[in-house]
Amino acid sequence: MPYNYTIRPEDAFGSDSPCNLDTCPVDWSIYSYRPSLAANIVFVVLFSLIGLVHAYLGFRWKSWGFMTGMLLGCVSEIVGYVGRIMMWYNPFSFNAFMIQIVCLTIAPVFYTASIYVTLSKTINFFGPELSRFKPALFYWIFIPFDIVCLILQAAGGAMSTESDSNVGVDVSMAGLVLQVVVLVVFIAAFSDYMIRYWRSGHAKAFGWRETAFFAGLSSAIILVLTRCIYRVAELREGYDGDLIKHEVPFIILEGIVIVLAAVALCFGHPGLVFNKPQVTTSISQVEKGVASGSESNN
Repeated sequence: MPYNYTIRPEDAFGSDSPCNLDTCPVDWSIYSYRPSLAANIVFVVLFSLIGLVHAYLGFRWKSWGFMTGMLLGCVSEIVGYVGRIMMWYNPFSFNAFMIQIVCLTIAPVFYTASIYVTLSKTINFFGPELSRFKPALFYWIFIPFDIVCLILQAAGGAMSTESDSNVGVDVSMAGLVLQVVVLVVFIAAFSDYMIRYWRSGHAKAFGWRETAFFAGLSSAIILVLTRCIYRVAELREGYDGDLIKHEVPFIILEGIVIVLAAVALCFGHPGLVFNKPQVTTSISQVEKGVASGSESNN
């Protein structure tokens, strides 16, 4: 195909780019490849289905805060992958690039917000006396940091213009690094509480709901952290780096990993344990029942 070589490669990226697949080689595009049409359609379908599941669970268990975070995350993922589908048709489309870079970068922040809200509620439900800190403190620490991460990542993506792309990368990088740090601190706090809870002996009363809940929540946290570390490594070299120009790592470590995290949060849903039948709602209630039964027998 005859390309228009009067266009310079450095002019191929930007809001006023004259390039398309008919005028410029795909190597000149920001990613140096056409995003996979099939993979991105699959991700749109998967996140749509996951969003519907979370909407159903949210209305069923009236977990409005958790549902809101999950739905915002799923919608951001869907819009982001629609942007990548647009880039399949034209890898040089700046609008499509902006849509996908902003939406896919910030989407997991909404998932972590749901997770942070759940931790405070979890500690209050299972045993606030075992926590080193007041449960509300987790909410007031992690949620504000999550908002800062969201602002930095969104601003960084929005600043990825032709003239300010390096500044945009740095701002996005700051948001991602902060998210990694906050997640690591959260994992440490969550692990500390779970260790203390386990040592208290209460975990022996766990049924399948509690087991599924903590397994799902823990898996989602690790998966989101894995994704964030990948994105930090990707952006460390900027848009001219090597990792950003390979789609397979992106599909696995951004797409599949976050799909698994969103699915894991269907099992790590607070309604699974906070809204279960009253017969098994609280370990302390069971213990009180046993104690009162013993007293009556005596």
